[in-house]
Amino acid sequence: MPIPVRTLLGPGPSNPYPEATEALARPLLGHLDPEFLHILDETCHRLREVFGTANARTLPLSGTGSAGMEAAFVNTLDPGDVVVVAVNGLFGERMVDIAGRCGAEVVRVDTPWGRPVDAEQVLAAHPAPKLIAVVHAETSTGVISDVSGIGAGKGEALLLVDCVTSLGGIELPIDDWGVDLAYSGSQKCLGVAPGLAPFTMNERAWARRVLAPRSWYLDLGMLGAYLGEGRKYHHTAPVAMIASLHAGLGRVLDEGLPAVRARHQASGEALQRGLQEMGLELFASEGSRLPQLTTVCVPDGADAHAVRRQLLHDYGIEIGAGVGVWADQVWRIGLMGYNARPAVVTLILGALREVLAR
Repeated sequence: MPIPVRTLLGPGPSNPYPEATEALARPLLGHLDPEFLHILDETCHRLREVFGTANARTLPLSGTGSAGMEAAFVNTLDPGDVVVVAVNGLFGERMVDIAGRCGAEVVRVDTPWGRPVDAEQVLAAHPAPKLIAVVHAETSTGVISDVSGIGAGKGEALLLVDCVTSLGGIELPIDDWGVDLAYSGSQKCLGVAPGLAPFTMNERAWARRVLAPRSWYLDLGMLGAYLGEGRKYHHTAPVAMIASLHAGLGRVLDEGLPAVRARHQASGEALQRGLQEMGLELFASEGSRLPQLTTVCVPDGADAHAVRRQLLHDYGIEIGAGVGVWADQVWRIGLMGYNARPAVVTLILGALREVLAR
């Protein structure tokens, strides 16, 4: 039975760029092959360009975005350290969970879901935290929060930013915004299959790192020797995934970051405009809506799950459900990477209009 063709428009994996898919199908190299090590080094260089950083410790961690999240915390927090965590969605909640498991003293700054984090409130939450953690683009709500304002006022604290849904889709100058650590995922705006966590850490964070983190696999002190000249073996790298990320990043840089971001912005605005013209209400607050991930309220009388099933069965379109208490009240529609195109906007608006009219 043939595998059905899907247009994935949820908050999860996007349809990969063709170049990234083709790289996955190439003959495999050994993880210590000099040609692969060259690809790995070049991938790190390309990640620096996309992150907007000169950080030497910029690399694709072998694991999904959640591995990047855990690596950031276990390498910076000792028991008793104070961390301020901005929470305005599911992934802020996950930060709280991981920081707590590190034994840190967690200071939550809660904002209603659907609204951006207040930078001043975050900065005022504690006089001297070791770490401030914030989600730049909250995947669960489609909201963007101000990172630059927190970076400007962080003082001696380290600033950790979740960039899973923002990297490659919207402006993200890591160094200019004063971000000390950041992580992302390969499957969002970078247009690569899930499985890698792009990660970056500056010298300031490196100097204040935990010397014996609780994780061996995610110990950045050991992983540092995995890169550059004189590298030492640490783990067997996922060679096909790194080759795919290398190709996906090359595609983004060939098109040009400004052009890629403009494409995401135009597609998201067109989708949101079209949804509102259909009489649907957007969930994220106006002025803080992500172009690459749109959250829309399920209209009265519609069965949220039935609509999603019909879109998948009849049109091959997969959109995401809401999260938590919003599971039956919100849909999440992603236009990321290859899907950030006018044709996809037309497809989803037309299909959704037809399903809702039944």
